[in-house]
Amino acid sequence: MALAQTWSVGLAGVQGAMVEVEVDLAPGVPTVALVGLPDAVVRQSVDRVRAALLNSGHEFPLRRVTIGLSPAAMPKQGSGFDLALAVAVLAGARVVPAAAVRELVLLGELGLDGSLRAVRGVLPAVLAAARAGHREVVVPEENAEEAGLVEGIAVLAAGSLRQVVAHLAGKAVLSPHVRAAAAPAPPGPDLADVVGQAAGRRAVEVAAAGGHHLFLSGPPGAGKTMLAERLPGLLPPLDEQAALEVTAIASIAGTLPPGAPLVTRPTFEAPHHSATMAALVGGGSGQIRPGALCRAHRGVLFLDEAPEFPRAVLDTLRQPLERGAVTIHRANGSATFPCRAQLVLAANPCPCASAAGDTACTCSALERRRYQSRLSGPLLDRIDLRVTLPAVTRAAWLDGLGTPESTAVVAARVRAARAVASERLAGSGLALNSQVPGRLLRERWPVPRAALALAERALERGSLSVRGFDRVVRVAWTLADLEGLVLPGADQVDEALGMRLQRAAA
Repeated sequence: MALAQTWSVGLAGVQGAMVEVEVDLAPGVPTVALVGLPDAVVRQSVDRVRAALLNSGHEFPLRRVTIGLSPAAMPKQGSGFDLALAVAVLAGARVVPAAAVRELVLLGELGLDGSLRAVRGVLPAVLAAARAGHREVVVPEENAEEAGLVEGIAVLAAGSLRQVVAHLAGKAVLSPHVRAAAAPAPPGPDLADVVGQAAGRRAVEVAAAGGHHLFLSGPPGAGKTMLAERLPGLLPPLDEQAALEVTAIASIAGTLPPGAPLVTRPTFEAPHHSATMAALVGGGSGQIRPGALCRAHRGVLFLDEAPEFPRAVLDTLRQPLERGAVTIHRANGSATFPCRAQLVLAANPCPCASAAGDTACTCSALERRRYQSRLSGPLLDRIDLRVTLPAVTRAAWLDGLGTPESTAVVAARVRAARAVASERLAGSGLALNSQVPGRLLRERWPVPRAALALAERALERGSLSVRGFDRVVRVAWTLADLEGLVLPGADQVDEALGMRLQRAAA
């Protein structure tokens, strides 16, 4: 009897979990038993491994082969176990030294010709290996740059099973991969392109400074999509921890940009209104994948033509937006994804979406109400800023051709406002005004009652909920931070209330 062990990594959400791969070769009728809750893709790996071994110049053992994936109770999914299974079989057959693979972590899918192919989720897998104390990992060449983002672990990049076997046998040692210098990301769209829309420009600046959700309403051509696309450029670059979080999600989703694996800028996701609940929040058959909301973590999720989305799909956003994470349950397990994203909704005032405004609208009052009611009250109550954009007039457009502020200028104000908020919130575990709970806001950072007079009247009339009142105060703090004030005054509270109640601005 021959026994060999090595390591690979399974994924649960964006977290990696170490999986010990054991192979036992025993006398008997040649059979292969794969145990440890493998899915269909992992079960098929036996056939891929057999063909890869033969085409790499090795024999698959004609013995009773038992392959165990431990912990046995954790579901194993995906083709990333192929390389570990092949190497463990070779170690059991004494083709490579068993001691050489005992602490080695192997990731990669095998082609039938023995080539090593890229897999998703390498970054969270290597992070898990480093946390578990492993010091060496073998990955496909296409995943080397991504794996190299993890400090404290040597990354060996291979293009085929032959190279891995030669390395383990000491014939052609693989050198640790050295990360290449990252190319700068191309600049995004500039806010200077948006002219004649002061209300919208103000709204995205406030949203960026405080991390507030935003709802833009207005006729076609008012600039809703342009403003939403420029919001990520106003956000500060991601710090190291946030960059690794976002990159890990992109790795699992398969959306990492080639040649620049580390995502350092806030992401922008804009799913089509035909997107399903699984596409928006996450899910799918087999391995649970992150949806658009999760891929927008630390960035912006933009839902254009929001009333065209199914109402049930939109309402699934409510709890994840509050918690900053979403847990998806399936019969064979669950996965949790972070989703602390800024939500931007855009909508036309009515179904006909006439660019000429109310004078050319053909919709009845009932049709308008039905169209607008697709955005539920509980969802809108979680939106801090609701701004109605007027149509851009010819005079405003011509006046705006002068010197509209660029993204760089506005982003500098946003960074300064965030720095002030971060200093004020130091010690609370919070960084943005939009994250401050209402009770903490009233206890530690109260706003003078005189400044809240108009907001309190709106609360008494019922046009503002208690949650909405707290959100008005949060926006007022953001406005004060942008203007360099120590405390919000009546002007800031009134402006925040105006943005909350969808008042049109000229």
